[in-house]
Amino acid sequence: MPCLFPRRISACILHQNRRNFRYMLCSPSPSIITSPFAVSNSKSLSSISLSPATVDDFQAGNTQRMNLFTAINNAMSIALQKDESAVIFGEDVAFGGVFRCTQGLREKFGEDRVFNTPLSENGIAGFAIGYASMSGTAIGEIQFADYIFPAFDQIVNEMAKFRYRSGNQWNCGGVTLRSPVGAVGHGGHYHSQSPEAYLAHTPGIVVVMPRGPKAAKGLLLSSIRSQDPVVFLEPKALYRAAVEDVPVDDYELELGKAEILQEGSDVTVLGWGGHLQVLQQAVDLAKERDGISCELIDLQTIVPWDVDCIAKSVRKTGKLIVSHEAPITCGFGAEIVATIQKECFYSLECPIQRVCGYDTPFPLVFEKYYIPDKLKNYEAIKSAMEFAN
Repeated sequence: MPCLFPRRISACILHQNRRNFRYMLCSPSPSIITSPFAVSNSKSLSSISLSPATVDDFQAGNTQRMNLFTAINNAMSIALQKDESAVIFGEDVAFGGVFRCTQGLREKFGEDRVFNTPLSENGIAGFAIGYASMSGTAIGEIQFADYIFPAFDQIVNEMAKFRYRSGNQWNCGGVTLRSPVGAVGHGGHYHSQSPEAYLAHTPGIVVVMPRGPKAAKGLLLSSIRSQDPVVFLEPKALYRAAVEDVPVDDYELELGKAEILQEGSDVTVLGWGGHLQVLQQAVDLAKERDGISCELIDLQTIVPWDVDCIAKSVRKTGKLIVSHEAPITCGFGAEIVATIQKECFYSLECPIQRVCGYDTPFPLVFEKYYIPDKLKNYEAIKSAMEFAN
């Protein structure tokens, strides 16, 4: 299907915030999370799983050393190669994107399939819906998740309801909106937010947040090929930091499935995205200092989330810690707590705890105090054990 978007439209666009973007990409970060690390050395990001149908099932073929943005680039390259209707579009994507996730794709697939758009998130989402409604595969990029809010009218009132309001006659399930999310060490108010809870409150869309390169590739390919519209949130702090051996072949990971990263018997610890690295540190600290055995779980898909996996773990441990970067009030952790409280009430040995960001705008100078770090999560794990005993 030919692309309907005007060619070279981006030549007319002047990005007034380009200087800020360059600062984001080039300035040194005070946050340790942006320092490169081998994912294979981190249990929470290594994709070593106790659950079926995970990325390890596809490990028999050739692998290549990739970081997160390279794995995402590889997934989109496979998608465009195998689906002639697939197109990629957004602000600066033809130039490789501010985080280089689309680097080289325009040269490989041509300007009709990888192209820039005006600086209009509402327009990006609207074009994605229209193109997908004509049976195309639309892969749109919102340059930062903080700027997804202007697109909410299209996402909430059009994309999410498109199939429902037509009685299943129309479908825009070919939409995947990618967007960088979360803290990066120096992002400040407008380049650090995690809006997954806003999106999760919208019936009709799938929300995904991977934790590392292997999972990101498989989940992104599943998202692109899903029959439902997907918002795919990418932890920007891990774009260059998370590195592991990723299968070069085409593979998919099932949406809506959590992954048990580490078995344990005392406390269930749940998170998603780049925050899993912090939780792994907290879990290791609890084991080292107090001999506490934690079961660490990556939710992976925010909506629909894997209630059965989490409930089964909590029935075993009797305790649950939910942790995320977003503010605590009405964060997605609250939904998890409410559901598990209902499903596992008679198994709980202590109150479920949330370890989350504060109810303030995201601070620049005090970011390291805002993020729920390993010590805050360790204290929650320890207090859960003390309460139960």
